[in-house]
Amino acid sequence: MNDITSRDYWNKKYDTDEYVYTTVVNRFVKEYCEGLKPGKMIDLAGGEGRNSVYFAELGWQVENIDISNVALTKFLNLAEERGVASKVFANCADATGFESVLTPVDLGVVGYLQIPMDDLADALYCLIDNIRKGGVLFGVWHSLNNIEEGFGGPQDPDVLPSVERIQEMLADEPLTIEVLEVRDGQVQTKDGLKPSKTLVLKAIKK
Repeated sequence: MNDITSRDYWNKKYDTDEYVYTTVVNRFVKEYCEGLKPGKMIDLAGGEGRNSVYFAELGWQVENIDISNVALTKFLNLAEERGVASKVFANCADATGFESVLTPVDLGVVGYLQIPMDDLADALYCLIDNIRKGGVLFGVWHSLNNIEEGFGGPQDPDVLPSVERIQEMLADEPLTIEVLEVRDGQVQTKDGLKPSKTLVLKAIKK
């Protein structure tokens, strides 16, 4: 079985001329974060950088932290192509324990980090530690109920958070949760768009 938390797994996945997850910003990231005043941000497990480059184009200083050096090379190339190379940093590190070069940041984004819940908790705690007081935490995931009610994404319930799992995970963290809900999403397939269930989190650090 492939270890989805290993560098080798992700390097192999990203070792292609194509951008595996496209170069288009995630729709929920854009919806919830586009109105924020630009500052410093961490894109945790940001992969090939579709969200990172979006924020850089809006004027943010961006640190993409990802375990895959292959993905980060593609991210830096994309930033160069888009004319925002001076706004971005690539940090090759494990999401569950990293040292940020931009800390403290105004925004921490984690998009589709689908890993076991204990590991996800460690990643979120580390990210929260690097967000300044008053800063924003934003997360988006394939939701647990996507297995029964949606399409695509992981089919392993151990790597799919739910509202209840995130609530429990963050119960003792210094956060005011503004949004924690399941949204209707869509995934592109060879047969067209299919419905999916997407978990969205937006919180303010106290």
